[in-house]
Amino acid sequence: MLGFSIIWFGQLVSLTGSGMTVFALTLWAWQATGSATALALMGFFFMGPTVLVSPIAGALVDRWSRKFVMILTDTVSGVATLAVLLLYLSGNLQIWHLYAVATVVGAFQAFQWPAYSATISVMVDKKHYGRANGMMSLAESASAIAAPILAGFLIGVIGIAGVMTVDLITFFFAVGTLSIVHIPQPPKVTASPDLHKSSLLQESLYGFRYILQRPSLLGLQLTLMATNLLAAFAYGVMSPMILARSENNAQVLGTVLSISGVGGVIGGLAMSVWGGPKRRVHGLLGGLALESLLGVTLLGLGRSLPVWAVAAFCSALLIPIINGSNQAIWQSKVAPDVQGRVFAVRRLIAQVTSPLGVLIAGPLADFVFEPAMRTHSALRDFFGGLVGVGPGAGMALMFVFAGVLGVAVGLSGYLFKAVRDAESILPDHDERT
Repeated sequence: MLGFSIIWFGQLVSLTGSGMTVFALTLWAWQATGSATALALMGFFFMGPTVLVSPIAGALVDRWSRKFVMILTDTVSGVATLAVLLLYLSGNLQIWHLYAVATVVGAFQAFQWPAYSATISVMVDKKHYGRANGMMSLAESASAIAAPILAGFLIGVIGIAGVMTVDLITFFFAVGTLSIVHIPQPPKVTASPDLHKSSLLQESLYGFRYILQRPSLLGLQLTLMATNLLAAFAYGVMSPMILARSENNAQVLGTVLSISGVGGVIGGLAMSVWGGPKRRVHGLLGGLALESLLGVTLLGLGRSLPVWAVAAFCSALLIPIINGSNQAIWQSKVAPDVQGRVFAVRRLIAQVTSPLGVLIAGPLADFVFEPAMRTHSALRDFFGGLVGVGPGAGMALMFVFAGVLGVAVGLSGYLFKAVRDAESILPDHDERT
């Protein structure tokens, strides 16, 4: 796992730099607009293109060198950061510029995720899939701890422009580590030998056919699709909710995000050492229910830093277990040479509702929930004692609604045999004759 570990470390550094830029620009956007919708739209313009481009991206990932794809996507992110930096330094940065940049980066993110996921399958032994996925979650979570702390400190010392400059330096580190590691291409072992001679359109559609022919895999992704809709609806307004309820205290927001990162680090370490539950479906379905209860719901019920911190910690602790368990199921069931196109469509199914959740979250917060919880209304009279009243209370209520529904969706997966017994129904790709 040495080669994979080198790549992992490069991504850890790069993710920290990117997280610092996101934190700094989130503060800039909130101060410039004061609108939950404006912040939610940043997420929409990032996730929308990711979802739409995924099928074609997956087919190209299987055609191209995965090392080239990963370097290309990191390069695009670096150029995007440079563009925003130059606009900021010239005094011309506007909120729509962030939407445009998010659209471009989101489109290339559709290439990055299947490339990285499929690379694990050719660089790591099957018995270590859970641990490798835990390491990837660990990188995301560790960067989530460091990024808000470093950004909050550096903004006061070198400003937002300095933070983005540091991000650019981390980009070179990530590309450098990718450049020195050999990443093998997977052998062509798929049962359909003509697949690799098909047109790009046929290859793009292959992932849909593959998943639709396997109800267990489809069921897993439909469960994630529902919970991702609810998560996007809630987390799309998390930053404005905390800022609104803390009198725009950036330190409170940064503390919550950093403690969330601590939870993610512990969860990622647990997956890296443990590898997840023996029946990985429990890590997925049970994890989704617990994360919705202890994370999403509790974030809405909280009215102060300690409660938000505990909720964010619990949520982030469970996410590596959820994602690592699901990822290990797919990596063991899908042949490596088609994982790019299958994983891309898998991601599309799971995340197609996320842009919708983010898109409706901001307007509902600004024009429905927030006004209702600040004035006399049925919502305030019924739920005011639960989530409080005043600025941020409406967004808190959105979290509670999403969390309760998320618990129901996670547990409902156990009602369907194709989902709860997915691991025994589907043979591993290396056991097929």
